[in-house]
Amino acid sequence: MRRPRVLLRGALLTGALVGVAGCQNFLDVNVNPNAPQEVEPNLYLPPILSSMATSEQFDGRFVGRYTQNWTLPSGAALPSVWDRMGYDIPPSDNGGQLWRDVYFVLGQNVVDLMRKAREAERWDLLGIGFTIKAWGWLKLTNMHGESIIQQSFDATRFAFDYDTEEYAYQEIFRNLDSAAVYLARTDGGVSSAYISRFDRVYSGDRVRWLRFASGLRAMALNHFSNKGTYRPQAVIDAVDNAFTGNADDALLPYSGTSADNADANFWGPRRGNLNSYRQTQFVLNLMNGTVFAGALDPRVSRMLAPSPDGTFRAWDPNSGTLALPAAQLPNNFFGYVGTAGAGQPSRYLFADRSRFPIMTYAQLQFIKAEAALRSGNRAVALDAYSRGVAAHIDFVNARNSDDAQAVAQITPAERSAYLANTAVVPTNPAQLTLSMVMSQKYIAQWAWAHVETWTDLRRYNYTGLDPATGRQVFPGFATPLVLFADNGNKIAQRVRARYNSEYVWNRPSLDKIGGLAPDFHTKPLWITQP
Repeated sequence: MRRPRVLLRGALLTGALVGVAGCQNFLDVNVNPNAPQEVEPNLYLPPILSSMATSEQFDGRFVGRYTQNWTLPSGAALPSVWDRMGYDIPPSDNGGQLWRDVYFVLGQNVVDLMRKAREAERWDLLGIGFTIKAWGWLKLTNMHGESIIQQSFDATRFAFDYDTEEYAYQEIFRNLDSAAVYLARTDGGVSSAYISRFDRVYSGDRVRWLRFASGLRAMALNHFSNKGTYRPQAVIDAVDNAFTGNADDALLPYSGTSADNADANFWGPRRGNLNSYRQTQFVLNLMNGTVFAGALDPRVSRMLAPSPDGTFRAWDPNSGTLALPAAQLPNNFFGYVGTAGAGQPSRYLFADRSRFPIMTYAQLQFIKAEAALRSGNRAVALDAYSRGVAAHIDFVNARNSDDAQAVAQITPAERSAYLANTAVVPTNPAQLTLSMVMSQKYIAQWAWAHVETWTDLRRYNYTGLDPATGRQVFPGFATPLVLFADNGNKIAQRVRARYNSEYVWNRPSLDKIGGLAPDFHTKPLWITQP
């Protein structure tokens, strides 16, 4: 949340400047006589959009271990803290980047963008602002639970009360309702040319932003799957009003040319944020034929990394160590031994110039498939599921073309053969299962949609069963054998709020929601409960 600003005055010079009119204004460090104090609202977009793509990845290094996207081999008898569903001891802010970015990077910048857009009647930009606000509240409440909304940007306050998750969802839908109204307008100062200069995701395309807002609505509505208020048809309708194909995917491009690596993909080798991480047995089994009845997924060799001997292997995050010869130890995600890979061709989302997703068509199709399946509309579910699998194959090829990655494209023959395999895509809608839908959604979201993936796992209690088949919804997923000591033998359900804002400055309010308890991170979210 925004803290009150402090104006620094020239106190030491007061005696020398007695009688000089306006000395306080002249010495106000918050006023720069050499730069504009007000900027055009479109100028706010670049850092905001960059944050939308990267903040979830900052935290994904940690949440991705809860979801077993990857593991950080510890070389010790026990797996790492996050692999055991724990958290880093304060004053670490690990797992707090979304919190920081929603309040500090988006925060007042989005408020100012929206105010200026409204004043200038730039309704399309105002609609984008409402969409971004909804995105931030959704990610934040799914990650941390209770959050500060109503008092978040009150500059007169030093303490801030937490709002419930239920209120957060109400605010999300209020923002999306407003976004839909303003993004539909074509009057006033609406101009794609004005926005496109700084909109690196959709180049000012108002219609595609409207589709993004509909996709966000579908995602939020689908989170109510465990509640009596769940409306699967509303989810389906929202998806149908969202992306029409992969061309609508929300992607942030990177040039990967600056000396400080600021314009390089967060997962790329130049940034060095993922060098020691390794793929897990869970994700490998989803793609190597273990889960899908012998169907080898052509994406496995385009997304995951082989061992030096060319065979695809993975780490079991429960093991802590892996007793294999060096030639059989899995490479890093760039495809190299150890932490190597800088300056070398990489793969998939792990290249310096990989265009990074914020939301995709494939992801939304799996949301539609789940909603349709849960409502009993199996024909619609199978159609959406089939489209999702096919779209993600094409997405993998596209991402492996962003930066001359060191992997071959999935051929049309490979694509067709996989989609024709009835173990993957059944011809009879009655044979489609929830496990198929959620497993393929996991693959499509792997390595980027960390909060949504974790929300899926929590909605199904990690290892929950499909009541229709009795099969685990996420086949083969196993919670850690040894949990973090503070968990009290409970699994992680949320990430504690950012330490260096809430635990330092806002402890009394945090205490009201139980946030000071060592096992607060095991408290289930409201949205996942009946």
